[in-house]
Amino acid sequence: MTKEELSAWALRTGWKTIDGHPSLTRPGKPKDAIVRLVLKTTVANVEIRKPSGKWDKVAGAAYGAIAPDPDTGVPRGIGLVSTTGFAKLMQDNRDAAVFG
Repeated sequence: MTKEELSAWALRTGWKTIDGHPSLTRPGKPKDAIVRLVLKTTVANVEIRKPSGKWDKVAGAAYGAIAPDPDTGVPRGIGLVSTTGFAKLMQDNRDAAVFG
């Protein structure tokens, strides 16, 4: 996937652009990003915000190593499928975007 494809997928599936990054929010605080995709020139990183407010990189990969899942379309290779809690958070954000 390219940077543009990854960004388009995120925005299409309920992620919001916060501070220039596609981000997921907590259901109760829709303006506070808790997970974000940092899309750089050659790599994409997934970062989680710690309670202290500092961002911690949990996964990353070059765009060439990221491919959409054939069944769900979720990008594989950057930890969105394997990291616990992301699926639920993505579903909550998608629901909020559709029904909010």
